[in-house]
Amino acid sequence: MIDPQLLREDPDTIRRSQEARGASVGIVDQAIEAEAARRSAISEFERLRAEQNALGKRVASAPKEEKAALVAQAQDLAAGVKAAQQAAGDAERHFTDLTRSIANVVLDGVPAGGEDDFVVLREVGEKPEFGFEAKDHLVIGEGLDAIDMARGAKVSGARFYFLKGVGARLELALMSLGLDRALEAGFTPVIPPTLVKPEIMEGTGFLGEHAEEVYYLPADELYLVGTSEVPLAGLHSNEIVDLSAGPLRYAGWSTCYRREAGSYGKDTRGIIRVHQFNKLEMFVYTTPEDAEAEHERLVGWQEGMLQALGLSYRVIDVAAGDLGTSAARKFDVEAWVPTQNAYRELTSTSNCTTFQARRLGIRSRGEGGTRPVATLNGTLATTRWIVALLETHQQEDGSVVVPEALRPYLGGLDVLRPVTGR
Repeated sequence: MIDPQLLREDPDTIRRSQEARGASVGIVDQAIEAEAARRSAISEFERLRAEQNALGKRVASAPKEEKAALVAQAQDLAAGVKAAQQAAGDAERHFTDLTRSIANVVLDGVPAGGEDDFVVLREVGEKPEFGFEAKDHLVIGEGLDAIDMARGAKVSGARFYFLKGVGARLELALMSLGLDRALEAGFTPVIPPTLVKPEIMEGTGFLGEHAEEVYYLPADELYLVGTSEVPLAGLHSNEIVDLSAGPLRYAGWSTCYRREAGSYGKDTRGIIRVHQFNKLEMFVYTTPEDAEAEHERLVGWQEGMLQALGLSYRVIDVAAGDLGTSAARKFDVEAWVPTQNAYRELTSTSNCTTFQARRLGIRSRGEGGTRPVATLNGTLATTRWIVALLETHQQEDGSVVVPEALRPYLGGLDVLRPVTGR
């Protein structure tokens, strides 16, 4: 949630953020009014409770002839205290609901606008050119007997698939390369739960505008995660973490699930937009002062992966209206997909500042006591990368050259070759 102190002292910053996102500005004024009502209700409750305590002492020491009247007065006051406590609780909940409906405050420099208003920060690598008609990733994958969409649909429905043979090996190789690089950068590897409680899913900000994307198991009151960002954020919920030695960095390897609601008819071919995939996600707890520098480090590690895989890509600064609820800034790294003649997102990395930590009760100690930490996340490898790899490194006969960085993870295999007679 947003910082209540910022709401009190600099509401215009929050208004500008809401405007840049294309979100309600009026809700800021509603939150200010709700906080004033909350503080007033709490003050009244505390005043009555203090009066009740003082009266209680008078009753205890009063002469017998005065006690009956004082006891009656105390009973009346007790009813008033109970009503004031209820009013304070209601005012607190109303204020919390309003502030939780305000998205994180975007950082200075984030482009205003929506999905198409991003700013390209850089383009890296030469786009592949072929002396033959390029095949798309599904044609290549089927030729390698690496991707089976038909049987995925038979078993589980649309947007499911099987990765087989070199397809399965290729994904494991990608994830393993990413994990080794994460270890070099000081990340702790984690295989987290992929089912989480409602308070964890809500705390990370995924039950707002993204609620329709999330699979829910009502019989168990659990949610399937769409990224290991969620359980890794919950890992230290309601804890005081030690950042004295630097950021806490985790690399979560997990299966992820997304309903892809609202994407009907969009990217239905192949494995670009699917309901289930694997992902290696970086997640960091750090101080608010270090968050922007850590964000740059995360995108640097992502770029290092794409460069090692020989992919042409660009880095974009995502516009405010296309940020998720929790992100104050997000960089996407998009790889060139030859048959689409377009860049497609392979990774994103978000600086969530203290937004998630406030909701989840995650703090660190400092000279002035405890305070919320900053959280950041970023993808280091995922199933979708196979799309760009197959298309970028394809050869005319349907084979695919394996980038050198991946060969040690494929037993030295340097070329993936089509399978016949399967």
